[in-house]
Amino acid sequence: QVQLEESGGGLVQAGGSLRLSCAASGRTLSSLGMGWFRQAPGKERDIVAAISRGGGGTYYADSVKGRFTISRDNAKNTVYLQMNSLKPEDTAVYYCAASRSYFSVDGAREYDYWGQGTQVTVSS
Repeated sequence: QVQLEESGGGLVQAGGSLRLSCAASGRTLSSLGMGWFRQAPGKERDIVAAISRGGGGTYYADSVKGRFTISRDNAKNTVYLQMNSLKPEDTAVYYCAASRSYFSVDGAREYDYWGQGTQVTVSS
């Protein structure tokens, strides 16, 4: 079993930055493809970014390309999401997720383990 714990969410003004962290336990992070998702009220949970096991492959949703960066430190069993130039439409609960697959970019159904989520609120 894998446990995931997100941190780093909060309230920020438009144009600001936040860095989310996801600490994994229960399994070596290097054996897992990782992703960040977000869900706004009344909307589906959508993928934001994904990273392959070794970190060589990354994927970004069009809405965050050029603003968000996903990275991982397998030695620390931690995945990060650096979010810059934040917009009010980025407001959502952000979830860290882990997949037993090498690299999963097709959506939530490919992910096997989930964190509890962290709220990100961007004010205008």
